[in-house]
Amino acid sequence: MAYDTDDFATDVIQRSHTVPVLVDFWAEWCGPCKVLGPVLERLADQSHGEWELAKLNTENHQDIAGQYGIRSIPNVKLFVDGEVVNEFVGALPEPGVVKWLRTAIPSKYRAQLAGARQLLIDNGASDAIEILQTIVAAEPENDEATVLLGQAFLGSDHHRAAELVEVVELGSKHFEAAEAVKTLAATFGSLDGQEFADSPVKDGYIAAIRDAQSHAYEASLEGFLDVVRRDRQYDKDGARKAIIAIFKLLGEDHAFTAKYRRALSSALY
Repeated sequence: MAYDTDDFATDVIQRSHTVPVLVDFWAEWCGPCKVLGPVLERLADQSHGEWELAKLNTENHQDIAGQYGIRSIPNVKLFVDGEVVNEFVGALPEPGVVKWLRTAIPSKYRAQLAGARQLLIDNGASDAIEILQTIVAAEPENDEATVLLGQAFLGSDHHRAAELVEVVELGSKHFEAAEAVKTLAATFGSLDGQEFADSPVKDGYIAAIRDAQSHAYEASLEGFLDVVRRDRQYDKDGARKAIIAIFKLLGEDHAFTAKYRRALSSALY
């Protein structure tokens, strides 16, 4: 059972640096709040400490409600490291809340996930695999860890990489990254005895695939971009597809993505 907090700074902001805190903004006069509240309390009791629930009566704490833009209740906000990272408004049915929590609550392994991502950037795939296998074993539904593990296996076992990400379903925020892993796995697989059509870009295309396979992404992007400029349709538009897949794995904030997305647009248009 969660009770109303009278110390938001301690119970929510400070506490959220240790464990995610779900805040139920409610009021006594709000009928839907009285429906949602027990659902949240029951799920919090079943969370095994993965997250905690705090309730805040907006009538008693109008200043805090105003600070967080509460205009309609029930309003539920998830705090992590002192910041709101996700939210919903209205009395969702329990299955809807469960589904929302599954995607909203960050993994308790988020520090390890960040470390694995950095290892992949630094070409430390084998160390990343060791970390990610532990996370996936503990959290089989962690799509982020699953996709990163698939990415880590791309260079050494592209068949396994593709198989790993098959479980990531449409609707997951990591679905596009999973599709990128499949695209690159198929591209790498084309080196397994496939005969490429003769073309002035053939050798450069194969070299770009090998660079991507060894995580030399800048050299790979340069090579694929050259193919796009010289023979866009080579290998069924394979170079452009590989570039887009690499962007998805690197992320929109990566310097290579920003640099080569502009170059790709220029090459295409």
